[in-house]
Amino acid sequence: MAKDPQTPTEEELARAERDAEPQPDDTTGEDADLEGVVEDVEASETDAEALENPEADALAVRVEELEQALTESKDQAARAAAEAQNVRRRAEQDVEKARKFALEKFVKELLPVIDSLEKALESMQEGASEVHREGVSMTLKLQLDVLNKFGVEAVDPQGEPFDPQVHEAMTMVPNPEVEPNTVIEVMQKGYLLNGRLVRPAMVVVSQAAN
Repeated sequence: MAKDPQTPTEEELARAERDAEPQPDDTTGEDADLEGVVEDVEASETDAEALENPEADALAVRVEELEQALTESKDQAARAAAEAQNVRRRAEQDVEKARKFALEKFVKELLPVIDSLEKALESMQEGASEVHREGVSMTLKLQLDVLNKFGVEAVDPQGEPFDPQVHEAMTMVPNPEVEPNTVIEVMQKGYLLNGRLVRPAMVVVSQAAN
């Protein structure tokens, strides 16, 4: 007669269920501990490199000094270039002034000759020969043309307002017919050389009548 199969006991069933349950994984905690160790090692290596490499700090300081020196050199070069340009400009202006006014002394010496010719032409009487009069007039014109060629111009302010920049008042005369401070007589013409006063015009100026 065949035997009936044995029925598993409750104890065996409980043991089987425990074996089937998943076991807790301890690898997570081990990985976290390992990462902490790696970070500590890397931090220690970084600190060690900073302590053991003073040349890097010295090099950084040297680079900063060189950059500052370069900036200062550029500033000095810019200032030097600006100063050189100013010197060149002043030199050009001096040369231009020298060219324009080199004849100033010569013109001053020549003006009395012009004055004499004008006075001679004015003082000639009716009896003077036409040839003589024409000769003096031609000589005066030639002199004035040469002066004009080199930038000399006469200042003849008859009837103009008095200008102390280019006129020299010899006297003031009451004259109700004209406005006060008007040039009513030119005793001697003035002259300019390229716009610069060489000699002021000597004039008589009107003043208000009392």
